[in-house]
Amino acid sequence: MSASTPKKNSFFGGAAILTAGIVAVKLIGALYKIPLGNILTDRAFADFNTAYNIYSLLIIISTGGLPVALSKMVSEANALGRGNQVRKTLRLAMVAFCVLGVLSFSIMAFFPRQLADLMNNSHSYYSILALAPALFFICPLSALRGYFQGNSLMTPTAVSQIIEAMCKLVVGLPLAWLLARQGMDESVTAGGAIFGVSVGCALGMVYVLVCYFRHKPGQPLANDKPESSREILSTLAKLAIPITLGSSVIAITNIIDTRIIMGQLQEALKLTEDAARELKGVYDKAMTIYNLPTSFMVPLTASVIPAVSAALKIKNNRQAAQISETALRTTALLAIPAGVGLFTLGQPIIRLLYSSTDVELGGWMLSMLGLASIFVCFMLVCNSVMQAHRLVTLPMVTTIIGCGLRLVAGYFLLGNPDVGIKGGPISTLVCFGLIAVLDLVIIKLTLPKTLSYFRVFIKPLAAAGVMGLAAWAVYGIASRFFLSPVDNGTMAISGLGNAVALVLAMGIGTGIYFILILFTKAISKEDLALMPKGDKLAKLLRIR
Repeated sequence: MSASTPKKNSFFGGAAILTAGIVAVKLIGALYKIPLGNILTDRAFADFNTAYNIYSLLIIISTGGLPVALSKMVSEANALGRGNQVRKTLRLAMVAFCVLGVLSFSIMAFFPRQLADLMNNSHSYYSILALAPALFFICPLSALRGYFQGNSLMTPTAVSQIIEAMCKLVVGLPLAWLLARQGMDESVTAGGAIFGVSVGCALGMVYVLVCYFRHKPGQPLANDKPESSREILSTLAKLAIPITLGSSVIAITNIIDTRIIMGQLQEALKLTEDAARELKGVYDKAMTIYNLPTSFMVPLTASVIPAVSAALKIKNNRQAAQISETALRTTALLAIPAGVGLFTLGQPIIRLLYSSTDVELGGWMLSMLGLASIFVCFMLVCNSVMQAHRLVTLPMVTTIIGCGLRLVAGYFLLGNPDVGIKGGPISTLVCFGLIAVLDLVIIKLTLPKTLSYFRVFIKPLAAAGVMGLAAWAVYGIASRFFLSPVDNGTMAISGLGNAVALVLAMGIGTGIYFILILFTKAISKEDLALMPKGDKLAKLLRIR
């Protein structure tokens, strides 16, 4: 029992550190993205996100599976006390990452015009060019993050992510503001905004490298004989390639989806490129908010693989199953209320954050994407659970099926004049709903029977449903006190009134959800016992 406890605590301790980092990153990101969405026009915002989709694909191809594979191999070697194996694995992985980084950088740096034309958005040229240097630094940075995560040291990852976010805020945002103030073309302004990402990756790399050289002398001496370079690279490839392919499917789908959206709006609906960019910009602003809940799954996905892998390595299947179920239950407790909140309050949120955009259209899309975010969160954590159990091919298969359906549905919906741009959120919801359901079925059928979906889902679903109804009712009632006549004789809510009503709805809804979670004992004392200071938290919340 004592042997298992450290691993459990390291899992939740690491998750807590990464969660704190993600919270900080998201707060900084909000200070970046929200003002940026108001500095950039909807068209420029579409240029920004077009470049970012290309960047995301190249990142996944270059680093998608290798950090996970490296984390898993380091964790397993540490569990067996094989220090020399750990060091050799890192050296080989760094070489592979650096080669991939140079190749990825070259694609964006030397072919920005061709990539922009491929996306049916010629104005994204400057954003693509400004983002290219980030790829040069993110690859070795990802390798070192994987190494530290395999050692259950999450602080370097968390701090480097905060550095990246801060650079976007203090470099990208002021640069976009200055370019816009000087009357530069909107596509150039988008390029300036995204350049902060490149600066952040460079400084994040420097920080993690310093952490590594400080950490290296403290490693204990080992006398184990490491595997050959061929064996290590073969194992890395066997673990990384399926994960990379599975992750690449979504990034490739995003690229194709962007191309389809821009193409169908221009060809099927006969819109100009600028009109298509404007609608895509509204969609992208809704997507920015939709991505927030999924970002908080990063701590779980990063921590669950080494924790479960280490438990399985010492043949503690019960601990592996317990960690897997707790990860899924934590996902439910966080993702379901977040998605329901976005669905219920989509239009007020868009009105608050992006008042200059099409609030009605953006709000509708955010509501649909809010539901989709629930399924995305479960997909991410399910993939990590399966990967930790070496079921690395199955997530790729389910992702291909779901994304294939997304592209087909999107193509026909976007080309329908009665649906148009709304086809994007609908196809996204269908895609990730199918993937999450398939993943959960596979886990239930293939992993230990101690997993209970009743414990995972039923209480968070019920509590979130009540929360959503309460938030909807509170906003509806509160907003009536802030209505005022507008030019055409209709009544509309003021910006301040919308903010007050929204804060009331979110506050009361969150309070109701928290009370219901405690009342129904949706989180157990056993779950909290695995977390840092969990026993004290259980006593404070009177959970028995």
